[in-house]
Amino acid sequence: MTAATHSPLFPRVPDSADAVLEGLDPEQREVATALHGPVCVLAGAGTGKTRAITHRIAYGVRAGILQPSSVLAVTFTNRAAGEMRGRLRQLGAQGVQARTFHSAALRQLQYFWPKAIGGSMPRLVDRKIQLVADAAAALGTRLDRNELRDVTAEIEWSKVTQTIPADYPYAAAKAGREAPRDPAEIAHLYAAYEDLKRDRAVIDFEDVLLLTVAVLQDRHDIAEQVRAQYQHFVVDEYQDVSPLQQRLLDLWLGDRDTLCVVGDASQTIYSFTGATPDHLLDFRTRFPGATVVKLVRDYRSTPQVVRLANGLLAQARGRAADHRLELVSQRPPGPEPVYTEYTDEPAEAEGAARRIRELIDAGVPAAEIAVLFRTNSQSETYEQALADAGVPYQLRGAERFFDRPEIRKAGIALRGAARFGGNDALLDDVVDLPSQVRAVLSGEGWTSEPPAGSGAVRERWESLAALVNLAHDLAAASPGATLADFVAELDERANAQHAPTVQGVTLASLHAAKGLEWDAVFLVGVAEGMLPITYARTDEQIEEERRLLYVGVTRARERLHVSWALSRSPGGRPHRRPSRFLDGLRPGTTPTVGGTGGTGGGVERGRGGSTAAAPRRAQRTPARCRVCGRTLTDAGEMKLMRCEDCPSDMDEGLYERLREWRAVQAERSGQPDFCVFTDRTLMAIAEACPESPAELSRIPGVLSRKLRSYGADVLAICAGQEPGADGDGG
Repeated sequence: MTAATHSPLFPRVPDSADAVLEGLDPEQREVATALHGPVCVLAGAGTGKTRAITHRIAYGVRAGILQPSSVLAVTFTNRAAGEMRGRLRQLGAQGVQARTFHSAALRQLQYFWPKAIGGSMPRLVDRKIQLVADAAAALGTRLDRNELRDVTAEIEWSKVTQTIPADYPYAAAKAGREAPRDPAEIAHLYAAYEDLKRDRAVIDFEDVLLLTVAVLQDRHDIAEQVRAQYQHFVVDEYQDVSPLQQRLLDLWLGDRDTLCVVGDASQTIYSFTGATPDHLLDFRTRFPGATVVKLVRDYRSTPQVVRLANGLLAQARGRAADHRLELVSQRPPGPEPVYTEYTDEPAEAEGAARRIRELIDAGVPAAEIAVLFRTNSQSETYEQALADAGVPYQLRGAERFFDRPEIRKAGIALRGAARFGGNDALLDDVVDLPSQVRAVLSGEGWTSEPPAGSGAVRERWESLAALVNLAHDLAAASPGATLADFVAELDERANAQHAPTVQGVTLASLHAAKGLEWDAVFLVGVAEGMLPITYARTDEQIEEERRLLYVGVTRARERLHVSWALSRSPGGRPHRRPSRFLDGLRPGTTPTVGGTGGTGGGVERGRGGSTAAAPRRAQRTPARCRVCGRTLTDAGEMKLMRCEDCPSDMDEGLYERLREWRAVQAERSGQPDFCVFTDRTLMAIAEACPESPAELSRIPGVLSRKLRSYGADVLAICAGQEPGADGDGG
């Protein structure tokens, strides 16, 4: 998981401003030297965007054009912010603030709270799910674990899109969100949650942004103080900003245009959290005089991997696709992507583990291999297969590196050795830094040879080995580095959550893999119903699934393995087929009709953009109650095709059997229950008791894709029969 440029971990600091520009390609140099006015960097995957913007900041600082304390660089994860700070430090640009949106806003809110509001700031809660549960209990609403998680996600989406509780039903319908409960009920839960926070004098992470926005809007003196502090802004991953984050950025800017944004609309994969690429795509409309630089030279992946990535986007549709970048690989040729079909998921996992074992035996480091999947529920099968093959692994998105017990204990031991090393017999005969670190960690369970097998013992050893490797890297870059320097480096990394590399194969979801890269990537479960996921129905949702696969493909430097299984379990119906996204890209298939051609690299100065016209909505006939004939407007009533108060002829036993079946399907596909069918749709099915696919398809909520995936099972249940032993479930 190193940078696309494969620079050393601790390079020498450039000795001048001009030296900062050395090694940049022409487009990266354009970014680095464009220090005035608005700048938009459209950066494809693997094109060195972080290198370009950190060199831009460093060049401005080293040339005396930018004051370090006047620059605020914001991104979306602590890891990315830590990496940016580290690179700026290596380039001699100390003092520049590189933070996440939340971190920057929290810092300002804490500083200005006594002046703007008075008193002490409310306590910040790390996880809001317990508060949501308490709010539901206060309303007498019962939520199971999945519903609780999904309602919490809806509250988070509402807040980042600046939607108040009363407006939630309308906003959710307009955004095409399939709510986990009746939208009116979620609005009540949202309102109760906000009341409960006020009663307990606590705030959540979204409140940090909302309150900072409120302070800057209401107190012009404070807004001017912030603007006097920060004169220049850099925003990374700009395609992921939410409306609330954009509002905060606008308040930081004021009427200035000293803004540089970096992003790629083709890597927009977090729209479910409120992220939107519209701000990136509209940048040239808002700032007609902006300098636009396109980075398309791909330093990460081989031409074979890049060809597949470009092919995926060539078939895309929509506004983001219209602005896609066609990557040009800068690396020597490598092997062609490998496509493999398996009979079932366990066979797929065993096949991947076998090939990974072969790569490791051939000399590929385990840390340079990743297995990427669509949902976290797929992980367990691959954990077992890798363990059976004797392959070490780490779960991305699990416990954070610096929170692991063995790392906490190792940190205490290293600090003690750095402070009192002269009295430690372990350090009597060692002088160089790596030997000192190995000696200290030997007391914490590290050995020169890894333990046999896998499991918790091997994971602890891998964690400690990562610290030993980091000591070697620091000593190579700074021969005079001491144990105290190493401890300082660890503290810096812990604050930034910038973990060293663990020597194990990475298991991660495609969402968690964003921003990372490996020599060899195994994309698994690339089948219809999983990628695109079964609950992606609209064109926009399908295109986001395509972009998710694009992100997965572009994580690979040299080797890419793509696989799918025909059934879920051994002996199951082989009804699955490879993802439609692979049509025309894997051998023996025909391409689907796609979008427009991509754009090349280069620089545009002072040229405005245009926005695509919104598609016209088809006219719908009004829905009427099948009992009394009244026109229906409530979404829940429209699903039932009757008024809430009109008599129901629902088969209660059938409804319960459908709910039990739905729970099994949701667990199999690793998705919330409501994404299979909502409660209202199940009620409508239990009332109608359809006998044919045509009758089932007439029930609102049973769309064509769900009819294909679940129709046979639902009709079997309605007929009093057992559903298929291997239903699709996604």
